[in-house]
Order: sequence, then structure tokens, then C-alpha cells
Amino acid sequence: MAKPPTTLTIPIGPQHPALKEPENFSITLDGEIVVDVDARIGYVHRGIEKAFESRSYSQNVYLAERICGICSQSHTTCYVQAVEEILDLDVPPRGLYIRGIMNELNRIHSHILWLGVAGHEIGWDTLFHYSWRDRELCMDIIEEICGNRVNYANNVIGGVRQDVEKSQVPSMVQRLEKIRERMNHYLTLILNDQAILDRALGVGILETEIGRALCTTGPTARASDIKWDVRETQPRTPYKESFNKHWEVRTSDLCDVAGRVVVRILEVVDACNCCIDWLKHLPAGDIAVRAPRRVPPGHALSTFEAPRGEVLHYVVSNGTDKPERHKARAPTLGNIPGVIEILKGGRIADIPIALASIDPCFSCTDRIILVDEKGNNEVKPWSWFQKVSRETREKEKSWRR
Repeated sequence: MAKPPTTLTIPIGPQHPALKEPENFSITLDGEIVVDVDARIGYVHRGIEKAFESRSYSQNVYLAERICGICSQSHTTCYVQAVEEILDLDVPPRGLYIRGIMNELNRIHSHILWLGVAGHEIGWDTLFHYSWRDRELCMDIIEEICGNRVNYANNVIGGVRQDVEKSQVPSMVQRLEKIRERMNHYLTLILNDQAILDRALGVGILETEIGRALCTTGPTARASDIKWDVRETQPRTPYKESFNKHWEVRTSDLCDVAGRVVVRILEVVDACNCCIDWLKHLPAGDIAVRAPRRVPPGHALSTFEAPRGEVLHYVVSNGTDKPERHKARAPTLGNIPGVIEILKGGRIADIPIALASIDPCFSCTDRIILVDEKGNNEVKPWSWFQKVSRETREKEKSWRR
């Protein structure tokens, strides 16, 4: 009689209760232990990069915002920064401060949303309900500033669209102080609850060297004691003025789910401190400058520290009112190799929280892949990207002449 196999492979996704978006993970088990993981991405290609090429630079602000609903402010900030760099456009200080406030409010609501989801994944729905109740305070501030709660439509090329009135500041500060108080309460609660520690300490381990080698980003990297934050490495106003005064790069040497919880809660506390200070000390002046419709030939790579990690937007201009090429990279793409290592060695019951610990957003990550099949193993003499870059450099030279 043949011996039964020692391992078993089970699928998680693309449709599965543990996943809110379609993605596939093939989990190889030895009993209850995960021994190998294979990820299959690309179920939600929306053609969004190609859509950028048929719309004006101003219209593309709204398109960038819809790459990810939760990180919408981060994507528009990253995109307009790239266009402003090509235009050599200086945003007024007040506009930069309001951008910073909106981005940190975006970070607060994203991290609190994740905290509730993490509680749900381990069966602690009380945390889910309480944290999402507190998140409403942040969403109310966002709505008060720009009238929207998800896609804010606040960034424009050259600054921001909505100003913050002086009369709005006291109530906003009061709500932020309440959020900060609640986050400190959750941190104390989580670090002293043995049932929670049993589901978080030592679960989903990603060692520092492995995380660095796999180029993980955001809180996932910082929870593995990797000190990397775009707000520090490439500081912009108002972050560089308040670094070490109201915020710092939060890291943890726990390298597990507990570390990722702690890092995100501390980042919410720091974000509250930043927003309170910036609201109280908003510089006077305009919130935006007028940007030309046509952008001269050039290209720029912009990065920003979104709630989930480093987001990149690359813009190639050909001198018209529409970009010739646009490339966006969401932070989850950088964390998928890391989550494979996070899952290995864990138990099958810990897969939902270990997978959720990177705060994945698969729908904003997936892109199309173009494969040039020659049939005879020929190597392409050039790539489309290289061709565009070469043509753009020639147009830049002619524009300057």
C-alpha cells in the first residue's frame, strides 16, 4: 500500500473569506505547519497606467486618486510632485502644510482601519468596532476640510484645492487629541492582554536581514527593525521641519505581527502630533499657484511614504498636455515577497492575521505584463520603455534649444 503524501497544498484565493480582494496563494502544509507558499498576482488589471496617456495632467489627478481608495491622498501627492518637478513649480508653504495634514490624516484613518481588521482576523471583533468608531473622528476632519471622506480631490498641480479656516482648527485639534488618547489606550491594552499576545507574539516572523533583502517597505519593514521612511530619507516641507520634534521613524525589533501592531499605533500617535502642530502653525499665504496646461518634455520619479509603504510615480512628458508614459508602483507589490516568508513556518490558523499584517491592497497593485514571444528565443534589440526614454531626451534637447 502506497504511503500517503507528507505534504498537502491548499489554495487561498482568488475568492476566499480571508481575502477581501482577488489574489491567489498556494499554501503547502506539513500537518498544520506552512512549509512553502507560492503567490499568483494579477487578477485585477484595470489598465490605469494606459488611461493616463489619454487624459490631461489635471484630469490624471483624479485618476491617480482612484488607484487606491484608502491611500488616495498619497497617490495624488506622489503624482503631482512628479509633474511639479518637471514644471519646476514651487508650491506655496501653506499649500505644502495642508498637503502634509491631509496625508497624515490619511495615515491615521488607514492605520486605524487596519487595526480593526487585525482584530477581526484574530476573532477580537470588539477591537474592530471600537477602533472603527474612533476612525470616524478622523474621517469627520477630512470631510470638514474637503467635503469628501474617501477620495478627497484636494491635491492639484501647484498646491491644494481646499483651505483650512481658522475657525475649524479648535474642533479638529480636539478630535485629534481624542484619537491620540485612544491609541495610547489600545497600545496598553494590547501589550497586556495575554490572549492577544498569544496570537501576535512570535507569529508571522520576518527577520531583519530577510526583510531588507526582499526590499519590504512601510510598517512591514519598520516592524522588522529596518529604519526606512521616505519622509526622512527624502524630506519635504513640513516633515523636515518637524522630524524628531513631533514624529520619528518608528521601528520594532519584534519582527512579528505584534511589532507591526505597535509600529502602526505609534505612527498614528505621531501623525496626531504632527497634525495638531501644523494646524496651529499654518503659514499665511496662498494655497496654490497656477500651473500651465502643457508640460515641457522631461521625466521625473516621485516617491512618497504612503500608509502601506513607499509609493512611486514616474511621469514622462513629451511637451503636450498629456503624459507620454506614466508608471505607478503601489507598496504592496514590494511586500508580496516578504509575506511569503512571513507565512512560512507558521500554523494554518495564523495565515489570516499573518497575511493581513502587511495591510495588503492587491487591486491597486496589479498591472498587466507584456511578453514578447518570438518563438525562437530571440532577444529584443530594444524595449518600449527605452525607446520612449530616448525619444523624450531628444525632445527635451529641442525644447531647450
